[in-house]
Amino acid sequence: MNWHIPTLLAMGTPGPGAPSAWVQLVPFALVLAIFYFLILAPMKKRQRKVRDFLATLKVGDRVVTSGGLFGTITRLGDQSVQIQVADKVRVEIARHAVVGYQGQEPVSTESQS
Repeated sequence: MNWHIPTLLAMGTPGPGAPSAWVQLVPFALVLAIFYFLILAPMKKRQRKVRDFLATLKVGDRVVTSGGLFGTITRLGDQSVQIQVADKVRVEIARHAVVGYQGQEPVSTESQS
């Protein structure tokens, strides 16, 4: 076939009854809004809750770790926590490994990285 440039350019332009580009972007914007409110907003809320929990840990708190260890906090560091799991048995663990207080629901059911 022999295509002329004006014919090719005419193929790329919308016809007189076609919706504008802004109207075509509305469904895309709706999908992004739904994604934000169903996925991103709850995830940020959960991360804030975990961050606040880890910031309020103190010596003497009875906690449970992601590995299932129950113990009492004996020392706090910036990145680690020392817990006493038995008489004269202390374990140093990462601060993010603490998932909740003993006897309560975990702050986060997912592992944090």
